[in-house]
Amino acid sequence: MYRDNTKKIYIGNTVIGGGAPVAIQSMTNTRTDDVEATVAQILKLEEAGCEIIRCTVPTIECAEAIKEIKKRIHIPLVADIHFDYHMALAALENGADKIRINPGNIGGEEKLAKVVAACKERNVPIRVGVNSGSLEKPLIEKYGGVTAEGLVESALDKVRMIEDHDYDNIVLSIKSSNVMMCAHAYEQIAKKTQYPLHVGITESGTVISGNIKSGVGLGIILYQGIGDTIRVSLTGDPVEEIKSARIILRSLGLREGGVEVVSCPTCGRTRINLIDLANKVENLVQGYHKNFKVAVMGCVVNGPGEAREADFGVAGGDGEGLIFSKGVILRKVPEAELLGALKEELDKAENL
Repeated sequence: MYRDNTKKIYIGNTVIGGGAPVAIQSMTNTRTDDVEATVAQILKLEEAGCEIIRCTVPTIECAEAIKEIKKRIHIPLVADIHFDYHMALAALENGADKIRINPGNIGGEEKLAKVVAACKERNVPIRVGVNSGSLEKPLIEKYGGVTAEGLVESALDKVRMIEDHDYDNIVLSIKSSNVMMCAHAYEQIAKKTQYPLHVGITESGTVISGNIKSGVGLGIILYQGIGDTIRVSLTGDPVEEIKSARIILRSLGLREGGVEVVSCPTCGRTRINLIDLANKVENLVQGYHKNFKVAVMGCVVNGPGEAREADFGVAGGDGEGLIFSKGVILRKVPEAELLGALKEELDKAENL
């Protein structure tokens, strides 16, 4: 398994690589220099299960805000740097736990050397990020367009730029919005490096299309043992990224804990508002930490039987429904009380 043999890297107190659990990341969409808004968003992301957070640092004010933000959050903070090496240095001075740069556009060899030296002094890892949208023209010409091979060559070139300064505290990412190109690139680079890999499908789209593309792409990559930390990139509330990442990892058997919700697709037998109920149940279970499976089923005919393996479940009737556990009916309640009754059972089980 690739991820069992990647280099172990510490981002603050969080470990990635070396067989550590695949860590879940997101990125704030607030102005980083708006400390109150940024902290509020990070705390919501923490509650949802985010383990590493990235903030953009386009100005000195944003870099200086990192110091105050870090005092009030509980997960490592990565500074996202584009073009200006001064921002990297300022972010490091203010306590960034990792920086994300593209060594090729940071301003030249001398400026890169200063950034690497500052990271080395603090033992802060560098995430080397390469994106299909910024692939160098010589590589596009060499490979006849933007290709997985070109992305891999570009990424390894950037890694060597860091290694030339005698530093190997590196995390590597190569992203594309093309799902199969991204998958092929990670398949290739996993064979050529032992640095931990940050995996994601970049610019994947809205919550609906982005989740599908990310689920397909990350599923292909992670199933092969590739990937030490992930971000599901969505055009939407970053909390949705965390929810999706947890489901992807749990579906692949890479994470346990928390509640898995299964629900039937509805049919003509359904006599309750199952769609509304399923969405409410999905929101309800976010606050639980034990490893439960919860089923939301549309009818009492098949509900408890089809979802016999569920720890708890709801099966709809005509204006009422059943609460069941492991296929055994616990009680019948009116439709309006189904959510509350399910919550009572979950609360009891969570506190056992």
